[in-house]
Amino acid sequence: MTLLIVGATGTLGRQVARRAIDEGYKVRCLVRSSKKAAFLKEWGAELVLGDLCYPQTLVPALEGVTTIIDAATSRPADSLSIKQVDWEGKVSLIQAAKAAGIERFIFFSILDAEKYPAVPLMEIKHCIELFLAESGLNYTTLRLAGFMQGLIGQYGIPILEGQPVWVTGESAPIAYMDTQDIAKFAIRALTLQETEKQTFPVVGTRAWSAEEIISLCERLSGKEARITRMPINLLRTVRRVLRFFQWGWNVADRLAFTEVLATGKPLNAPMDEVYKVFGLDKNETTTVESYLQEYFDRIIKKLKQLDYEQNKNKKQKPKRSPFKQRSE
Repeated sequence: MTLLIVGATGTLGRQVARRAIDEGYKVRCLVRSSKKAAFLKEWGAELVLGDLCYPQTLVPALEGVTTIIDAATSRPADSLSIKQVDWEGKVSLIQAAKAAGIERFIFFSILDAEKYPAVPLMEIKHCIELFLAESGLNYTTLRLAGFMQGLIGQYGIPILEGQPVWVTGESAPIAYMDTQDIAKFAIRALTLQETEKQTFPVVGTRAWSAEEIISLCERLSGKEARITRMPINLLRTVRRVLRFFQWGWNVADRLAFTEVLATGKPLNAPMDEVYKVFGLDKNETTTVESYLQEYFDRIIKKLKQLDYEQNKNKKQKPKRSPFKQRSE
């Protein structure tokens, strides 16, 4: 079985690639830049240049491939819009997969995407789910909530550096999951007949509100967070302004996701049956507590080492007497 992983340089895609390689699969990665994807080649993956937005590049990339795992998505800083990547690009990929006779197609969507038609990324993810289901491909859709990796930049680093932590009113709790655990589900789906032409939630062990995560980070870091609350109406205004500028479209569309948080409804789903289907142990799934504990322990240990080395260097540095004359 040869896998083509799309979006393999991203936060989730790289973990899927790592897991597939570790389990002995022959992995090919569709990349836009071989330089940025060099680490994938070092791991043992084959790199093939291509782009979802250029359908003609997909045909050669699919030669000899039996399975596609699609972990690609647009980024706020990308020059391409969410519509171009997450809709037009995905439609092209699915059509190319159908033409190439691909045996399995794994797609990552967002939990409750159908409930938020006014949020561009959610609406497009739901439309791709429907398009994929009607394509005739043997698919598995995994619906995610949030990545634990994102908590570091959003909460961990600002709290350690004494920077403001931005919170949107009373934000909805989210069942964050480690991307390494998500990768387990994606690779396991490849060998399970029960997952064929099915959609599953894949979320963390519990949903966490922003306030709960901040409190946890404060306890683990020993530092107090500087919380700045951003009114939802202000974010809506900023989004409307950004829509006037083409360079701001992606950011504006991402800001629309705050509408999901503003509902206060948890982004979570029951997982007991999912664990049974996939044959995975819930107790082996990383929790938010253990993930952040490991992060802060590592960082604090590093800071102590740096502080020790600096103090050691200061002691070893000979003091220069102000009364000693310089030799000419």
